[in-house]
Amino acid sequence: MNQIFAADALLPSGWARDVLIAWDGAGRITAVTPGAQRPEGAAMAVGPVIPGMPNLHSHAFQRAFAGLTEYRAESQDSFWSWRNLMYRFAARITPESLEAIATWLYVEMLEAGYTSVCEFHYVHHDTDGRPYADDAMLSLALLRAARTAGIGITLLPVLYQTSGFGAKPPRADQARFIRSTDSMLSLLERLAPAAQAQGAVLGLAPHSLRAVPPDSLTVAVQGLTALNPQAPIHIHIAEQTQEVDDCIAWSGQRPVQWLLNHAPVDERWCLVHATHMTADEYVGAARTGAVAGICPTTEANLGDGIFDMPLWLQHGGRWGVGSDSHACVNAAEELLMLEYGQRLSRRQRNVLASSGQPEVATAMALQAVQGGAQASGRLVPGAAAGIAVGQSADWVVLDAQHVALRGLPAPAMLSAHVFASHRTSAIDSVWVGGASRVAQGRHALHDSAASAFATARASTIAPD
Repeated sequence: MNQIFAADALLPSGWARDVLIAWDGAGRITAVTPGAQRPEGAAMAVGPVIPGMPNLHSHAFQRAFAGLTEYRAESQDSFWSWRNLMYRFAARITPESLEAIATWLYVEMLEAGYTSVCEFHYVHHDTDGRPYADDAMLSLALLRAARTAGIGITLLPVLYQTSGFGAKPPRADQARFIRSTDSMLSLLERLAPAAQAQGAVLGLAPHSLRAVPPDSLTVAVQGLTALNPQAPIHIHIAEQTQEVDDCIAWSGQRPVQWLLNHAPVDERWCLVHATHMTADEYVGAARTGAVAGICPTTEANLGDGIFDMPLWLQHGGRWGVGSDSHACVNAAEELLMLEYGQRLSRRQRNVLASSGQPEVATAMALQAVQGGAQASGRLVPGAAAGIAVGQSADWVVLDAQHVALRGLPAPAMLSAHVFASHRTSAIDSVWVGGASRVAQGRHALHDSAASAFATARASTIAPD
């Protein structure tokens, strides 16, 4: 039997002492026993055990140009000027470079406390916009990268058809993204066996309301549901004020309002960003059971705005975090940025603590794990997310001897990890599916994956 013993562990119900965790050969937790005695031969965690964090929004290829757009290209830079630079980079990605970039990124994620990732994948075709001989080539590269690194993956091929509301024709620099609805459903059928073979989850990402016309959205969601009624659906929504204005000009409704009125939004859905909503939209979206996918460091990097988390929670809203464009790859950093954004906008402290959980880091971690597991399609029905029977044996062990944590009680150690360390520096080990992926803060592939990433990035940004 596989077992690990922790003096302290963060369970769905809160912190517990002397916890024995057991898992089977399939990497599923079979028993969680607080107040236990350590059995002979059971591994001993060197510090508090916390649930692994799902990363619910990733564009893997964008990691390779993180830091390369931090200069003023226009008199007033914005998301839209950044997007133009991103398109130039996307035009040069190859299957080989994508796999190398994603493998390193997933190694980074594991070292930073993420144990699964939702890959929102929209670069589908060859550099000239024509499909590869194997239409699934780039999607398969991402699945291989996840398998190599040892991270759980929810692959979300992106449906992208138009350049703006009202079915505006796609731009030339969007050619690699464009798919018909039928070709998207065929791609999902092609990918299903490969995903199942490595325990990956397969879903769909209609890119946004500006990129997917209403009829296509309806048909795509119906087709996905016919393939798998539980498959997750992720969509960018209301990220930018211009998007909101353009949607009103097109339909007379705001994006979230339109989506709630025209799509079967429910617990399968993840509303990525949802930054600009009215009070009524917060109420309506929360009531659907959908997860809000918040990406604080990317939203800050792009100047998107700040999600009103207290209002979302007031209506029972569920949420998780993602690293999106990967300007930062760090699970704890996303939590820190989320809380600090709320503090800055409200001029208060410890905003996301709750009456039931005064430790803000603990409250955020539990909520983000629960919402992230739901959005990734990795939540066993009827069970709480995280370190619980039936769930994947995914967790992070903090280093109790780290200078920022040493001598503190477990809840304060997590708080110090989020708010007072260098974030990744306090992580000792990371486990996915009961397998050790990071030991003493380092992944076994760290050096080789980093080298391959640097080579891939250099070839992608090299001048013509």
